[in-house]
Amino acid sequence: MSETRQINVSKTSVPKLALLALGIIFAAGLFVVGFDQGHIFSLVYGEQAFTDLYIHELTHDMRHAAGFPCH
Repeated sequence: MSETRQINVSKTSVPKLALLALGIIFAAGLFVVGFDQGHIFSLVYGEQAFTDLYIHELTHDMRHAAGFPCH
């Protein structure tokens, strides 16, 4: 009697497009949390966004926890 053996090799990898998308999302999030001083909302609110700093105030504690100085 002969015995049949089957070997299954599965190769799973993350698609390069998914890595690119995650990299862009990470970079945008890093900018918003760490460096935004009204730039995001200035597209809608104009110069007033640099005075109000909505995103800065919303992410203020997260900035300090992540080590970004903001004062």
